Amino acid sequence: MSSLHKSRIADFQDVLKEPTIALEKLRELSFSGIPCEGGLRCLCWKILLNYLPLERASWTSILAKQRELYSQFLREMIIQPGIAKANMGVSREDVTFEDHPLNPNPDSRWNTYFKDNEVLLQIDKDVRRLCPDISFFQRATEYPCLLILDPQNEFETLRKRVEQTTLKSQTVARNRSGVTNMCSPHKNSTPSSLNEYEVLPNGCEAHWEVVERILFIYAKLNPGIAYVQGMNEIVGPLYYTFATDPNSEWKEHAEADTFFCFTNLMAEIRDNFIKSLDDSQCGITYKMEKVYSTLKDKDMELYLKLQEQNIKPQFFAFRWLTLLLSQEFLLPDVIRIWDSLFADDNRFDFLLLVCCAMLILIREQLLEGDFTVNMRLLQDYPITDVCQILQKAKELQDSK
Repeated sequence: MSSLHKSRIADFQDVLKEPTIALEKLRELSFSGIPCEGGLRCLCWKILLNYLPLERASWTSILAKQRELYSQFLREMIIQPGIAKANMGVSREDVTFEDHPLNPNPDSRWNTYFKDNEVLLQIDKDVRRLCPDISFFQRATEYPCLLILDPQNEFETLRKRVEQTTLKSQTVARNRSGVTNMCSPHKNSTPSSLNEYEVLPNGCEAHWEVVERILFIYAKLNPGIAYVQGMNEIVGPLYYTFATDPNSEWKEHAEADTFFCFTNLMAEIRDNFIKSLDDSQCGITYKMEKVYSTLKDKDMELYLKLQEQNIKPQFFAFRWLTLLLSQEFLLPDVIRIWDSLFADDNRFDFLLLVCCAMLILIREQLLEGDFTVNMRLLQDYPITDVCQILQKAKELQDSK
C-alpha cells in the first residue's frame, strides 16, 4: 500500500471519527474515490445516501430502529402472506363466495397474491442473471435471513412461490420503453431459464435471493411504480458493496441497510422509471436531451456529426442514465463511478457530464465512423479507464 493511499485512508478516518460528520469534507474526499479498506466505502455511502445522519451518537439507535422496521416488513409482506397461502384451501373457510381464487375484487387476498406473483416472477428472472461476469450473486450468503429460513416456520417462501407458479414470463414483463434489451455486450449473456442456477439446499440462500427479497418488498411498499426492469441493476452494486463489508457486524445487516439505501436512491431517480413522466422536466427524455445540449456547448463538431447521422440519445443514453452506467462497465468500475456520483452535490447533473465526457473521449472514432460503427461504439463503450472518464467530466464541470 502506497503512502499516498495510507494518507487518504487516514483522511477519511479523521472525518468519520468526528462527533458530527463534516459533509462537505466527506464529499470532497469521496469524489476522488473511497478506499474499500476498513469498510470505509460502505460507511460513506450510507452517509452520502442519507441513511445515516451526520451525528454519530444517533447511529446505533437509528440503525436498530431501521433494521427492526425491515424485519417487520418481512413479517408482514413475506411471512404472513406465506402462512396464509400455506393454509389456503386447507379449510373450506378459505374459499368462500366473497373470497376465492377467481375473485376479481382488488381487495381479495387471492387477487393480491396472484398480482404479487406477477411482479415476483419478473424480479426473479432479472435477479438470477445479475452481474453474470462474477459468481458472487450465485454464492451462498454468510448471513441467511433467519426469519425466513427458520425451520419452525411452515410458510411459502419467495423461492417456493416462484417454483410453484405457472405464470408465463411473457405475461409479466414490465419494461420501460427502450429498456427491453438492457444488457451491454460487455456483460456475459446467460440463459433465461428459471433453472439456470442450482438452488441451494434448505437453510442456505444465495445473494440473488436476498436481492429478490429487497426488490419484492420495495415493490409492495411502492405500488405506484412497483418493479420495473433495470431496478435490479441499481440495487446490485449497493448490495454487493454492503455484503462484502470487512466489518462482520455491518455485513450481517447488509440486506436491511441495502433496502433503505436503495429506497433513498430510488427517491432521487425513480422518475427515470415512470413512462408517464418521460417528457416532463424531471423525466428521462429531458435528461437525454440535456446530454446533447451539453455536448453541443462543449464540442460542436461532434454534436453536428451525431445529428447528421441521426444518432439520437435514446439509442444509448437511455441505458446510461437510467441504470447509472451500471451496464457499461464491470462492477468494480461501476462502484468507483458511484463514489463520485454519490459524493457530488448535484450528483445526477454530474452524471450528465460523465455521459458527455464518454462521448468526447471517443470523438475521433465517432467523427471517422459511419452510423453502424458509431452505434456499435456507443452500445459497447470501448474505454475501460473510468478514472479518465471521471477526470474529463470534472474538467467539463469546472469549465462551466
